Amino acid sequence: MQIVQQVLFAICLGAAIWFFSKKAKEIRRNILLGVAEDLTDNPTQRWKNMLLLAFGQQKMFRNPMVAILHLFVYAGFVIINIEVLEIVLDGLFGTHRLFLPMLGSFYTFLINSFEILAFLVLASCVIFFIRRNTIHLKRFISKDLNGWPRSDANNILITEIVLMSLFLLMNSADRALQLNAAEHYQETGNFVLSGLIAPALAGLSNSTLVIIERSAWWLHILGILAFLNYLPWSKHLHILLAFPNTWYARLTKAGIMENMTSVQNEVMYMMQPELAPSNASAPAKFGAKDVMDLSWKSLLDAYSCTECGRCSAACPANATGKLLSPRKIMMDTRDRLEEVGRNINVNKVFKDDGKTLLHNYITVEELRACTTCNACVQECPVSINPLSIILELRRSLIMEDSNAPGEWNAMFSNVENNFAPWKLSPDERDKWVEEV
Repeated sequence: MQIVQQVLFAICLGAAIWFFSKKAKEIRRNILLGVAEDLTDNPTQRWKNMLLLAFGQQKMFRNPMVAILHLFVYAGFVIINIEVLEIVLDGLFGTHRLFLPMLGSFYTFLINSFEILAFLVLASCVIFFIRRNTIHLKRFISKDLNGWPRSDANNILITEIVLMSLFLLMNSADRALQLNAAEHYQETGNFVLSGLIAPALAGLSNSTLVIIERSAWWLHILGILAFLNYLPWSKHLHILLAFPNTWYARLTKAGIMENMTSVQNEVMYMMQPELAPSNASAPAKFGAKDVMDLSWKSLLDAYSCTECGRCSAACPANATGKLLSPRKIMMDTRDRLEEVGRNINVNKVFKDDGKTLLHNYITVEELRACTTCNACVQECPVSINPLSIILELRRSLIMEDSNAPGEWNAMFSNVENNFAPWKLSPDERDKWVEEV
C-alpha cells in the first residue's frame, strides 16, 4: 500500500512540474517576441531595486495596514513552502516527518513558526476577501475586473485560506495521534496552534485520525501543486515575476521620453544632408501596433501586473471619467500576447489573425486621454510602466496612421515650421518684451 502511494505521489509531482514547465516556457517565448532592449546596466542599483520593491515591498507601505497584511501573506507563501520540501520528500520516500530526527527540538520551533505564519496568512486572506467583496473601493469595483479577473482574485484568496486550514488540520490530527501513541507518529513536542485542537481530536479512534491526517496531507500537497499550475494563468504570476521585473526596470528618470534614433537621424540628415550615409534606409515602422512591436520589457510588465489598480486610482484621466485605465492597458496587452502565443502553438509560427493590440484591444480614445504624467509608473509596486506601451501605440497611431486630432496636427505643424507649439514666427518671439 505504501509503495502505491509513493508511485501515485511521484506521478502527481512529475505531472505538476511538467505542466508548469511547459507553460513557463511558453510565457518566456511570448515575452521574447518583443523588441530587444538592453537593461543590464548599473547592476548595483538593479539589485537594490529588487530588494526594496520586490522583497521589501517598499511602495506597499504607503498604506501601512494593507502592507502589513500583504507582508504576512507574502512571508507565509515564501517561508511555509520550506515545509513543502519535507512533504515532497516524505511523499517520494514513504517517510513521515523526515527532518524530525535530524533537527530535534529545532524542528518543533520551525513547525510552530510555520503555524503562526499559516494563521496570519489565513486571517489576512479572510480580511482581504471581505475587503475586496464588501468594501466598495473604486479600484476593486471597476469594470476592468468584470468577469475572470474578479473571480481570479477571489479564487486565490479562497485557495490560500483552504491550504492554510489543511496545514493546521494535518498537524492537529498528527499531534492527536502522537498523544494516542499511534505507531509511526513520532513525538514532536507540542504545536503552538494545532496543539490546542489536538486534545479535542484525541478521543477519535486512531484509524479515523489517520484518515483525517492523510486526507489533509494529500489535499494540502495536491492543492499546492494545483496552485503552482494555476499561477501562470493568473494575475498572481507576479509572485514569481515581480523579482525579475523590478531588476530589469528602466533606470531613467520618470518623465524622460525616449526618442526614435531613426527619426532623429531623419531630421539631422534633412538639416545637414552631407551627414546622410549613402545606404541610409527608412525605418521599417514607427512605434508599436501589436505586441511584437513592443519592448520585451513591456511584455514582461504585462505578465507581472498584479491588477491591484493603484495605477488607475492615481491616473488623473481615469479620475475625471475618461476611458483610460492604465490597469486595463496592461491586462489588454497580456490578453493579446496570450492570444498570439496560442496562435503560435497551433501554427508553429505566428499567422496574421487580422487583429492588433491597437484598435482591437486598446482604443484611440484611451490613448488620447493619457496626459503622460507618470502617475501610473510612480504608483506601481512592482515597477510596471504602462506609459511606455501608451507612448509606443500613440507613436504608431500618429506616425503610421496619421491619426491625430486637429489640435495636435496644428501643434505639429507649428513645431515643424516655427520650432515651437505656438503659431509665432521665431523672429517675433521677443516682441512681447517690447510690449511689457
